[in-house]
Amino acid sequence: MIRHLLPALLLTAAAAQADPHPDASRVLSIGGAVTEIVHALGQQDRLIARDTTSSHPPSVMQLPDVGYMRALSAEGVLSTRPDLILAEEDAGPPEVVEILRDAGIPFETIPGGTDADALAARIEAVADALGVPQAAAGPVASLRADLAAAAEATQGQTPARVMFILSVQGGRIMASGRGTEADAMIRLAGATNAIDAFDGYKPVTDEAILAAAPEAILMMDRGEATASHGAPDDELLAMPALQPTPAARDGRVIRMDGLYLLGFGPRTGQAARDLHEAIYGPADDGAASDRPANDGAADGHG
Repeated sequence: MIRHLLPALLLTAAAAQADPHPDASRVLSIGGAVTEIVHALGQQDRLIARDTTSSHPPSVMQLPDVGYMRALSAEGVLSTRPDLILAEEDAGPPEVVEILRDAGIPFETIPGGTDADALAARIEAVADALGVPQAAAGPVASLRADLAAAAEATQGQTPARVMFILSVQGGRIMASGRGTEADAMIRLAGATNAIDAFDGYKPVTDEAILAAAPEAILMMDRGEATASHGAPDDELLAMPALQPTPAARDGRVIRMDGLYLLGFGPRTGQAARDLHEAIYGPADDGAASDRPANDGAADGHG
């Protein structure tokens, strides 16, 4: 199956649609992936502000923060005096976006997506909007090469069953089903989403987890926020719903930085390779394993 995916990963993405703004020198980036793309294109000197989800590379933290991308205020955005706004698709609320457009500020919406072609188109759209379309070639080539390598490394392996847990609160486990960014990343890493009975993120029952039999648990590394959204590995794996699973038996919990894992920006190919290694072990460790290795966990910082 992976063998048939490789040609698709190498296809050239469809031309991105964005109006060019080569003279824009005060660019506001809304969305962590968009901000990363601006840096990958070598255009970071044009950034004058960011949103709260933009935290990589670390230097962007020195820029003014206009707030959470889905709860923007027109006043906060306008106070930065941007001459171009680059925003991910779900930036809002819609009434604020309308106000910004009415103010005459160029507002370019950057398309989303989680497969190789969509990610390449995302990079190309930002490059087009900044008026530097040629700068997309390098980041797109690196992205495709990393995704192809992650897929190729899994050939001959039985896909591991991985369950992504979004949060653990009050003893209830919120996990990813189909059609989420987590589901897409698990598949890019050559594994199988253990939870496939529903779409989106939902609470799962003990019975559903037992039936899913995950071989590894994947979570976002939230740092200090872990206490409110998750639990230390030993407490997590001791939960009655997880204790009988192969993941608990083998102590397989993988934690990765959320933006790196689920941002779907220019580092996605690297993240897929890191997740693949965390699940299966290093590529040069000898014969391929049919099941997750028992050593280590990715920290998500590529």
